[in-house]
Amino acid sequence: MSPERLSTPVYCQLCGRHLVERQVKGELRTRLQCEACGFVHYMNPRVVAAAVVEHKGRVLLQQRAIAPGRGLWTFPGGFLEVGETPEAGALRETREEVGLDVSLGGLLGVYSRPHVGIVLVVYTAESASDAAVVGDGESLSVRWYAPEAIPWPELAFETTAAALRDWLGKRHGGHPE
Repeated sequence: MSPERLSTPVYCQLCGRHLVERQVKGELRTRLQCEACGFVHYMNPRVVAAAVVEHKGRVLLQQRAIAPGRGLWTFPGGFLEVGETPEAGALRETREEVGLDVSLGGLLGVYSRPHVGIVLVVYTAESASDAAVVGDGESLSVRWYAPEAIPWPELAFETTAAALRDWLGKRHGGHPE
């Protein structure tokens, strides 16, 4: 199995028989296919929705309590649920993770971590309050940072840094990294 397939299914979701990795007619890369029924199992990326939350010029970051990136900082976000829009997911995750109801300002950017199959959709958001709390058990702490105080070496993911650089570029005309 190729290394980018981290959570590879072993059994067919339709009939329960074994899957094999093989070249499927008309495809350029190998795919997982059921030996019995022939169903092709595509390993597609998962979508994460997130919000870069601002209040009075400061950005909210949360320190992760879970792997990957335990102890490092990122902004609120998480996997979309079936039937949920990215906007609704960003609002839900922000409420669950830091206890804030925010107003989305618009799409900041789309970022990817192809080696783990994640596409991150990030929105800007405004909070009327700075009363963020540690929410659903995914965070150790939450903290508001002035742009010049963002802990760049302690960010959880390159996508976190890329989105914060874009936020600073749009909001503050540059970044102090």
